[in-house]
Amino acid sequence: MSTSPPKYLQEDNLSEKCKKLLSILPKEKGWVGSYVYNCQGFWTPPKFLQGVISFQQQFQAQDSDIILVTTPKSGTTWLKSLLFALMNRVKHPIFEPNHPLLVKNPHVLVPFLEHTLYIDGRVPNFSTFTSPRLLATHVPFSSLPKSVQDSKTKLVYLSRNPRDTFISMWYFANNLIVHHKVTNSIEEMFDLFCEGASLCGPFWNHVLDYWKQSIENPKKVIFLMYEEITKKPKIELKRLAEFLECPFSIEEGNSGVVDEILKMCSFENLSNLKVNTNGKFSTGEEYKLFFRRGEIGDWKNYFTIEMSDKLNHIIEEKFQGSGLKFSYV
Repeated sequence: MSTSPPKYLQEDNLSEKCKKLLSILPKEKGWVGSYVYNCQGFWTPPKFLQGVISFQQQFQAQDSDIILVTTPKSGTTWLKSLLFALMNRVKHPIFEPNHPLLVKNPHVLVPFLEHTLYIDGRVPNFSTFTSPRLLATHVPFSSLPKSVQDSKTKLVYLSRNPRDTFISMWYFANNLIVHHKVTNSIEEMFDLFCEGASLCGPFWNHVLDYWKQSIENPKKVIFLMYEEITKKPKIELKRLAEFLECPFSIEEGNSGVVDEILKMCSFENLSNLKVNTNGKFSTGEEYKLFFRRGEIGDWKNYFTIEMSDKLNHIIEEKFQGSGLKFSYV
């Protein structure tokens, strides 16, 4: 029985500087690897910690950049597809037969900074990117590079209710390690989630920081909720377009562009595309792992009354006075 982490989390390429840092950081049981480490107030696997540090030290934001931010398993894949389709609707009309979203995974079209572009000490070649650059990160606001915070870079934040986020995170993590004949129990990982030791957690700190930024600087940060996009997709997509200063024209509205974008980027369509059912990353993870159910309320199939009460109490305490409310059904 192998207990080694999946290939994409193996630590073969960690720098000596990163190894030295890891030796002094607090650590907890990992979701997909041996451990997660607490650095700058959030928890991350060691492989991604090195990517975060490189991202912070090297990335130079441009005012035209658009960065999608999420906690893991908050609907990232879906919003990447919506963002790409929205921002590229002139270059790649939504009606064209070989639209990039039909032949490439959304994570390839809107790459992660710390997980992909800066992983393993890589130096990204941004000359191949067209403007605006569409990028993504799971990094908390306080840990974003100074150039991102100080520039006019727009941040699109997507949140999801903590119960479904936890279930999706637990399920996803177990799917990544199931080939190694080892999985983590829901009880054990729920306790870690409640303690704040989730991927890029504490969940509440991550969400609250961006929520506050969206209120204080609404031209820079938009705060979207997975449940609201699910319930009112056209309204929320139009709100995103307005924020990104590329509103839909009356002509686009009349010709069904909004509906077609939502249709192309729907869970049903994306999850059944050949590229997403058969494709995989160069590191081995299958694209289909990023599509599970996409439903609101799936947590009800897993939570005990005790789990629900415990998380309710934590959420009430952490979000008290913030004005932020989550929808669970």
